[in-house]
Amino acid sequence: MTPEMAPDFDGQYKDFLEEVDAFGPDKAAARLRRFGIPEETLRNLVEKFEHHAGVVSASDGPVYIQGGGRHTWYTGPRPGDLCWPALKTALELKWPAESVESLDSSSTRIVGLLEHPKTMDFHTKGLVLGHIQSGKTTNYTAAIAKAADRGYRFFVVLAGIHNELRRQTQSRLAQQLVEPNKPFWHQLTKEEHDFVPPANAQAFFSKYSEQAVLCVIKKNAVVLRKFIAWLEEAGTALDQISALIIDDEADQAAIATKTINPLIRNVLDVLPRAGYIGYTATPFANLLVDPSAGDLYPKDFVVDLEKPSDHFGTEVIFGRQALDGEDPLDADDGYDMVRIVPDDEVADVRPLSKPDVDGFIPDIGGELERAVRWFWLATAARRSRGGSTTHSTMLIHTSVRVAVHQSFRKPLEDLTRHTSQRWLAGDKALRDELRAQWQNETERVVASDFGETPVAFDELAGELGGVFNDTRIVLDNSASADRLDYRAGPQTAIAVGGNTLSRGLTLEGLVSSYFVRSSTAYDTLLQMGRWFGYRGGYADLPRVWMTQELRQWFADLAGVEAEIRRDIARYMSEDETPLTFAVRIRCHPALNVTAAAKMRDAVQVSGAYGGMRTQTRYFKADDPDWLARNKRAAYRLVAQAKRDGKREEDKLLWRDVPAASVLDFLSSYRIHDLSADSLPGLLSGYIEKRIDDEALRLWNIAVIDNGTGPEFDFGGGIIVPTVVRAKLEQTPPSAADIKTLMSRKDATLDLDVPEGPLTEDDIRAARRAQLPRHGLLVLYPIDRISQPARKKNQRRERLDAVDDPVGVGLVFPQPEGEDAIAYVSADLSKVTPAIGYVEDEDMGPVEEDNSPVGSG
Repeated sequence: MTPEMAPDFDGQYKDFLEEVDAFGPDKAAARLRRFGIPEETLRNLVEKFEHHAGVVSASDGPVYIQGGGRHTWYTGPRPGDLCWPALKTALELKWPAESVESLDSSSTRIVGLLEHPKTMDFHTKGLVLGHIQSGKTTNYTAAIAKAADRGYRFFVVLAGIHNELRRQTQSRLAQQLVEPNKPFWHQLTKEEHDFVPPANAQAFFSKYSEQAVLCVIKKNAVVLRKFIAWLEEAGTALDQISALIIDDEADQAAIATKTINPLIRNVLDVLPRAGYIGYTATPFANLLVDPSAGDLYPKDFVVDLEKPSDHFGTEVIFGRQALDGEDPLDADDGYDMVRIVPDDEVADVRPLSKPDVDGFIPDIGGELERAVRWFWLATAARRSRGGSTTHSTMLIHTSVRVAVHQSFRKPLEDLTRHTSQRWLAGDKALRDELRAQWQNETERVVASDFGETPVAFDELAGELGGVFNDTRIVLDNSASADRLDYRAGPQTAIAVGGNTLSRGLTLEGLVSSYFVRSSTAYDTLLQMGRWFGYRGGYADLPRVWMTQELRQWFADLAGVEAEIRRDIARYMSEDETPLTFAVRIRCHPALNVTAAAKMRDAVQVSGAYGGMRTQTRYFKADDPDWLARNKRAAYRLVAQAKRDGKREEDKLLWRDVPAASVLDFLSSYRIHDLSADSLPGLLSGYIEKRIDDEALRLWNIAVIDNGTGPEFDFGGGIIVPTVVRAKLEQTPPSAADIKTLMSRKDATLDLDVPEGPLTEDDIRAARRAQLPRHGLLVLYPIDRISQPARKKNQRRERLDAVDDPVGVGLVFPQPEGEDAIAYVSADLSKVTPAIGYVEDEDMGPVEEDNSPVGSG
């Protein structure tokens, strides 16, 4: 640009933006000052730019935590851009307008968190949290497009550890980025091959070239070493370009591995001007990296992408418990799409020990046969809706072992052939069985509730013969020659596999999933959930078969995910950065957050009971001794409250009961092991610590007396009606899950509050003002039958306990200091003098980082 700027302010601002693109906001202002632009005009130009940048930062979009000291320089697409407009045009042909707008907003936010491409010597590190099968690839494609439009010229996508995911990623980027602007792009990799070093590396990075370079590679040691050696050949030519590295599935192989992690860091070291963005839906390992070690910790920003409204995620399918401070009615029970595999059937589909692998033959009966039959029924229903040219897939995931996968082929082929023969022969028994299953399933999950067209059995029956005929059995693992490939036309496939069918690979038209694979790490379990994603046109049809234990674990993980995202939103103020705010990850009694190696730098931190209410959710409804013990503990507590407390007039409430009675109660009352945050040891330890701080020495004890069930006698003349608390469907009597025991109103029994609805903040404030050192304990006599009332999105059935359970809710005042629930987080003590707030992260098993393209 020359000093002769446009005479009008709008024209001057356009010229100023060109300077920003070329040199960055700070240098642009300095250059204009040297050109003799009047200070008032310059000030107005800068203010307009900062306002625009501020609008971008404050606009609706993903929640993020950003490192300080950097300005938002990217203010969105402009006329003359190449890559983003082409991508947007293509997406508008198949996406709703609001989805494109959301993608535009989130990708603008992410690019703005990078350094300006003309900045010298920078290494930006960030993390983007997506949702499993939610479109993370499209999000980073949009970020690449916008970064390319502003001057980034070298793009490296680390696309997992398997050939198929790398190929799939290469194909999508070529279609969405390269094809619309072929002269602008040079691809170093192709669908058919990973990175092969071309000659004359320096020529690809000339400062005079306007061409962008794209490279999609596996996280594989051999490939990465070749890539680093080639970059080193380029030498000082790399000083001329800004690079963006996208690490897809960033928690896989990149964290705490002996080979891949150092190699990725070497790539960054070779590139003087580079941004690194990790994309993952399971960020646990990434958030536990040692921030002081120069590793891949997201020191500059963490972004939480919004969940698309039509996305089937953990919470939608499995439900979750309400978070602290959340109205229980806001957390529904999930869709009725999960079917339970009895524990005694697991041995039929998975060897229970290594010696059992050789010669193992699965029994395709019981719930597995029902799952296969559902696949055929759902596929036929989709075809009768007009989807005959679409893919339809079933997933069977029982083991990681290739030999086990192979053992499924013949039994599944035999089942398909035999069922087809029976159908074509007009077998009435088979027809009646299929009709009964279809009617049962469609009554439990109603098509019209999802905006889908109901299909009668007689309508889909005409499609079943073709479905049987088209069904392929595909064994997808590292040893397979015949892999799942949707490029070959419409697929009707039952896919049996392990690791290659998790992590990033999309199973198109997935309607039936049978999953009994054992794993005890948050991230590994969640990534195996290929049933998450979009189900447009068949949102009523997906079903998942798994054990009750796995179902419970997924519901628990839905809560862990929601808590992480909520806390990021809570601490996204300008004063917090990833180096002052460590994301906290709640621990689980039966699961590991991630692999031990990925947790080695994590620190155990405490959550807070302060300001919380905690309640019993699970009951051993079939254990008379367990229930009787809890009743005896409640009798004793009521007797002590009557003896030592002050009875409130017209209420079953006793004030100022010594803490010794509460601790005695917690020592004898049994809380289910699944209530990880409410175990008596944690609660008692917390109370004892607060007592040392001159708090919680006195408690108010209440008995709920507004039930509608049969009477319950606490002794001493305290006789009250029981309350109804039905359990979630399919939860076993040994872990009957009532989900919510305590209401907000119950949490105010000892407070003077106005009539009408109250928020959690209102209740905390009232307790802080009126009873800042008192705890509240509420006893709930529960009707052992507890017949449920039917409500939408609440899947309940009778409790049917052998005796009346007694539930307990505790409410804690908000103290100055907090501790209690077990969490882990990154250790920020070496990088900041005072940790802001810590939040928890998850840890999954370390992937083999130098295997040929992964195991099965």
